[in-house]
Amino acid sequence: MLRKSRQRREQGNRAESGPTGAGAPPGPKMAESGTHRKGQGAIVERIAGWSVRHRALAVGGWLALVAVAVLAGSLMTGPAAHTDDPGESGVVKRVVNAQRNYEPILENVLIQPLDGGGGKFLDDPALVAAADDLVAELAKTPGAVTGLRSPKDPGTERQVSADGRSGLVTFFVAGPNDRMDAHFDTVAEAVRTVADRHRDVRVAQAGDVSLSRAVDDAVKEDLASAETTSLPLTLIILLVVFGALVAASIPLLLAATTVAGTFGLVAVLEQWVAVNSAVTSMILLVGVAVSVDYSLFYLRREREERAAGRGVAESLHIASRTSGHVVAVSGLTVIVCVSGLLLTGLDVFRGLTLGTALVVGLAMLASVTVLPALLAALGHRVDKGRLPWLGKRRTTVVESRGWQRLAAAVVRRPKAWGGAAALVLLVMAVPMTDMRLQDAAVVNSLPRSAPTVDTAVRMQEAFPGAPTPARVAVWKEDGGRPDTPEVLSAVDRLRERIAAGDGRLSGPVSTVRVDDVLMVRVPLAGTGTDEASVDALEALREVALPATLGTVDGVGYAVGGRTAFAHDFEEQLGGRTALVIGFVLVLAFGLLLVVFRSLAVPLVSIALNLLSMGAAYGVLTWVFQGGALSSPLGFTPYGGVAAWLPLFMFVILFGLSMDYHIFILSRIRERRLAGASTRDAVVGGIAASAGVVTSAAVIMTAVFTVFITLSAIENKMMGVGMAVAILIDATLVRGVLLPAAVALLGERAWTLPGWLGWVPGGGGERRRPVAAAAAAPADAYGTLATETAGRAPADRSADPR
Repeated sequence: MLRKSRQRREQGNRAESGPTGAGAPPGPKMAESGTHRKGQGAIVERIAGWSVRHRALAVGGWLALVAVAVLAGSLMTGPAAHTDDPGESGVVKRVVNAQRNYEPILENVLIQPLDGGGGKFLDDPALVAAADDLVAELAKTPGAVTGLRSPKDPGTERQVSADGRSGLVTFFVAGPNDRMDAHFDTVAEAVRTVADRHRDVRVAQAGDVSLSRAVDDAVKEDLASAETTSLPLTLIILLVVFGALVAASIPLLLAATTVAGTFGLVAVLEQWVAVNSAVTSMILLVGVAVSVDYSLFYLRREREERAAGRGVAESLHIASRTSGHVVAVSGLTVIVCVSGLLLTGLDVFRGLTLGTALVVGLAMLASVTVLPALLAALGHRVDKGRLPWLGKRRTTVVESRGWQRLAAAVVRRPKAWGGAAALVLLVMAVPMTDMRLQDAAVVNSLPRSAPTVDTAVRMQEAFPGAPTPARVAVWKEDGGRPDTPEVLSAVDRLRERIAAGDGRLSGPVSTVRVDDVLMVRVPLAGTGTDEASVDALEALREVALPATLGTVDGVGYAVGGRTAFAHDFEEQLGGRTALVIGFVLVLAFGLLLVVFRSLAVPLVSIALNLLSMGAAYGVLTWVFQGGALSSPLGFTPYGGVAAWLPLFMFVILFGLSMDYHIFILSRIRERRLAGASTRDAVVGGIAASAGVVTSAAVIMTAVFTVFITLSAIENKMMGVGMAVAILIDATLVRGVLLPAAVALLGERAWTLPGWLGWVPGGGGERRRPVAAAAAAPADAYGTLATETAGRAPADRSADPR
């Protein structure tokens, strides 16, 4: 027993000392762990080595983590956290949320001729009969409706449209809190009953909850569509990439479990951090993209090393040291970049940051733990299930001749090629100079095929601002009841001022009390988020309210609503954008400086990222603000780009595009450290990385493209912007600009000024002849494998094959 223990220790010591010769497989312990001598292995290699040694535990632990997360998320039943809106709209939200009861729901019912013709509303028997029938039907729902107003009521002239052909019935859905949903369903059924009885006129409902439900239903349908489309599409592309069913299934398995686990964790954490529907879409979008991306980096490198004649264990060792590091650095870069959104101070970005950071972190964890364990367990069986027309070719890793020829042409004439590519991107970026940041109103966000949206559009045309009016919260500063005679008199003066105004504010103006707050609804001109709506909001805040409610002593007021929220959001976002961009650029520069110990590489990478994103912004502006592709993409342009999208694209894409930069530059550096000239290293690195980068870009672009098919215009914008950016990054930037820049820099690309000698990373780096480097492959960051001379060949008996 003592002899066997000593033998095991000796074998372990030999294994930990590194590879035993040029191309020789590792020793027994090396086959299991894939580590260097104790204390010298990087943390990624150590984690991968542990996973290889404890395969069942690594895979089982991951599945258990996902199962626990999903179960915990499904068991959470408490109220979710609320977002805190910015500016004055945030004041309204906090004041209303502090009350014991919910704010009553304002709903509107539009009554008008079906053909758009007809005479005056009050002179049309069919329209009057429908209005009377609706009032009578709502009266049959005792306690469900309050504040009912009809076009026939005295003093409701503003509830007949300016052309006199349409009428508006308005009412609040009454409480108490636990009955509001039931009351709304009762009221909605009453409206449908009246509509069925008066098929010769249009009787349609749109308001607070009906519009919110239309948005929620669209989000759910979009998410289901994205789930059912993105995963099968990804599998098809992976089958083409790998040519084998088993190899193609592994990235998809990791993506599915990563996204499911993230959904579960977010469901738990949203008890403390507000999460909206955009977070769900982003988790799916980014989760599938990065999971497959990271798996591709690792899996392709492992197959490449096996194709070069190395054993499974040694291939995993090299993959963990190279692609594993790329995955770790890339994942951390994405997390760091997206965390810059927190600097905006906007509560809505907290959930978005949390969801994105979680899904990227889990994808990174799965790639450096579960993936090595699965590959070690499968060995050569990972190539099982080959497709007969693709399997043999795809399971053999070869360098891309097309990209190799392009790279060779670029390094021969870097100024000409680089200048031409830069010019193309600058031309594509030109429309960005006219970009107008403007969120879409509900009537612009969703297609009119949704009945409630169609009603809201018609209502907006007949009664501007009625579907989404401004919400004015009024309260007594001493905490008393707000509906005093002085306050109600000020509200009446507000109505008179609006009736005699210039059209920026319109009626009908409605009021309702919520405990100690009086809510006043004031329709605004415009579509809800356009310049006319913003102008009307400013008129309300700065002129109309100070002249009316502002004259009452001891009264506080604030304006909220969809228009106010969009305006306040854009104001705060615009004031913090420079801070976020600076944060991301500085941290990305520092990270690349440490990784490559080069001053030129970070500057070039950042410049190329900015250039590619500028081009993507230009395409986004041209397509959506200008409406260039509105017909094939199925949207109606509203004259702007979603205010949150450019900054969000910046932080996400800056992190994701670093995947390609780090991966390609790492392969170039491997060849340079092996003794090749910078230009030869560029050609070889581009050719060697072409397969995985092209595959990753195709999959990521396909996932983003799925969002173009969804209903909401914001999803279409995000899909187009991110897909275009990835395509540009993987083609013009990867194939032309990056090799041209490195070729022009030459050896200066890999030097660090003396005054930056304190920068950590890459210590002990030195170039080696090609023959020597063959015995110990260079890793992605310049640290060569341990010297191999003078060691006896290792025993092959422990090779996991």
